[in-house]
Amino acid sequence: MEKEKKRQAYELLLAQQKGLLEAETNWIASLSNSSALLNETFADTVFAGYYLFEEGELILGPFQGRVSCTRIKLGKGVCGESAEKQVTLIVDNVKEHENYISCDSAAMSEIVVPMVKDGQLIGVLDIDSSQTHSYDEIDHEFLEKYVALMLSIK
Repeated sequence: MEKEKKRQAYELLLAQQKGLLEAETNWIASLSNSSALLNETFADTVFAGYYLFEEGELILGPFQGRVSCTRIKLGKGVCGESAEKQVTLIVDNVKEHENYISCDSAAMSEIVVPMVKDGQLIGVLDIDSSQTHSYDEIDHEFLEKYVALMLSIK
């Protein structure tokens, strides 16, 4: 997707998510619709969802995609790394990432955005693509805004 079209898609995504959050403030319902919205927006998405931090590990939350890993320890896999370091991680080719956990063989690239509020880890947003090199600085910028929007109701 060319950069300007990607930016436009994200601007629309943020506006749609704001509208959904005005209509519903329940955390789980909002996470569920949020993952559906992400899944519908980007054609190459094979997983869009959340892992929530509970009892010292990430536990699968609302998502769109195939059956997935249910529990991830901090530091393990891209989700665990992002959660532990509390930084957004982009993996261009998951087959080349040393710490990658394969939950779905269709996933070729991944972006994970940590969800941190008031210094506390809430979870991560995880999005996987069927194509390598799907994510860039535009995804990084807008998905961090998307997570901040989601955290505004938590």
